[in-house]
Amino acid sequence: MSQAAIPSQSLQKEQEATNYKILFIIGICHLLNDSIQAVIPAMFPILANSMGLTFTQLGIIAFSLNMVSSIMQPVIGMATDKKPIPYALPIGLTFTLFGVLGLSLAPSFIWIVLAVLFIGLGSAVFHPEGSRVAYMAAGPRRGLAQSIYQVGGNSGQALAPMITALILVPLGQFGAAWFTLVAALAVGLLIYIANWYAGKLRIEHANAKGKVNASGTASNPFTNKIIFYLVLLMLLIFARSWYVSGITNYYAFYTIDSYGFSIEKSQVYLFAFLVAGAVGTFFGGPLADRFGKKNVILFSLVGAAPLSILVPFASPALAIILLVVTGFILMSSFSVTVVYAQELVPGKIGLMSGLTVGLAFGMGAIGSIVLGYLADKIGLSLTIILTGFLPLIGLLTLLLPNDRKQY
Repeated sequence: MSQAAIPSQSLQKEQEATNYKILFIIGICHLLNDSIQAVIPAMFPILANSMGLTFTQLGIIAFSLNMVSSIMQPVIGMATDKKPIPYALPIGLTFTLFGVLGLSLAPSFIWIVLAVLFIGLGSAVFHPEGSRVAYMAAGPRRGLAQSIYQVGGNSGQALAPMITALILVPLGQFGAAWFTLVAALAVGLLIYIANWYAGKLRIEHANAKGKVNASGTASNPFTNKIIFYLVLLMLLIFARSWYVSGITNYYAFYTIDSYGFSIEKSQVYLFAFLVAGAVGTFFGGPLADRFGKKNVILFSLVGAAPLSILVPFASPALAIILLVVTGFILMSSFSVTVVYAQELVPGKIGLMSGLTVGLAFGMGAIGSIVLGYLADKIGLSLTIILTGFLPLIGLLTLLLPNDRKQY
């Protein structure tokens, strides 16, 4: 009997260990997926010049991309909480591949919208299942695992300004076709991930029947108090997402108008903001492990507010410094909000990932179209100024329960 227990214990330790190889691969896939998504707002100045699109039309494009992802992510997450689908990952990125090819060839505004819908659908499939893979590979280090996964995505977004300066400005709209190769690479890596994912599920089903595992089924954990906390968390994500949306979609235009920058130079400022955000995303997890998730969420928003308010009034030299510090502080809560929600509602890994990450895209979608409309109506400068006050909503964090006392 003791001999039979030895391999079982060894297998259990292997299952509980942090699988860094899988974490780094899924992080790379997240980088590739989000770099493709980042092509769309990066193309805004080019599309505005070549097609004469208004800020409102650009907002509709961003809305189309992000809203599809937002609506579908929680739905897909809820479905895969009940029945995980490993090979949905490469299938989803195949939709993205066709979408980015369509984007490069789109002859009009309507065709651009249709192309980004395909990209949004691929993202909707990838994000909750990618987060589940990170959870399954995390072992005891869930915060670190989620940081590795999420920093991949934010790094992909940070590439957008360089993509614009190095590829889209010289090649124009058709330059987006190069990202079919990026999508194809992601599909290949995700086939490998899907094989590991499927094998992991088989082992779990064989060794943990009837128990809640990483594929996650549990009794209904929702209570009125939990729903209230989730609403608060969504409002905090709302504040962060609208601010990031305002900067990534419209700040380039602001620097061109206010500082007389070229398109290439304006992208350097966005690149600095987004890279700092990616670094902040990585460090947010370890900081939350030490100081508490609630404290990091509070600091990331309230601490960023004075800086974000100053950005529109700063000189070009000071503005880039403020953007770097703001990006780092604000995005330090990105992975933390995901882990906080997953621990708030145990057994709903996909649903919570879909709500927190998907909602971030969704709120960014609504923010894009509202801010674009405001820019057309009241002027771009005033819109950027008002956007700087959004992080003050982070004061609502004070109403959240402390870590491990959510229930």
